[in-house]
Amino acid sequence: MIQMTLQMAETAVRAAQDKAKALGTPMTVTVVDEAGRLVLSARGDGTGFFTPETSRAKAVAAAAFKRSNKELAEMVAQGGFWALVPTVLQGQALPTLGGTPIVRGGQVIGGIGCGGGTGQQDQESSDAGAAVVK
Repeated sequence: MIQMTLQMAETAVRAAQDKAKALGTPMTVTVVDEAGRLVLSARGDGTGFFTPETSRAKAVAAAAFKRSNKELAEMVAQGGFWALVPTVLQGQALPTLGGTPIVRGGQVIGGIGCGGGTGQQDQESSDAGAAVVK
């Protein structure tokens, strides 16, 4: 079993923050392991008050449901179960733009969540962070 390491998380955080910088927005980036346990969180300069919590909840959603939050957000928009997930899970998982599962060796080993920009900027940044761990 491949496990999320601190070194992998640091690489992912750097890539996500580099992408956010290229997009012109401050970004908080959080990486969790496959069980949603915190590995690393880096609050970007100038980000909002709640970005550490929301970026972690986005990372947890990506890891737990093993899919991009872009896909999860589309499911939330349709209503039903997915629209209730944040309430049912008491905010621990946030299926909104800005989270990406981290896949290595064909298995999800964690998730990365970003907060601080628009939803699209958050998603592009989390995608960039996840891509470098492969």
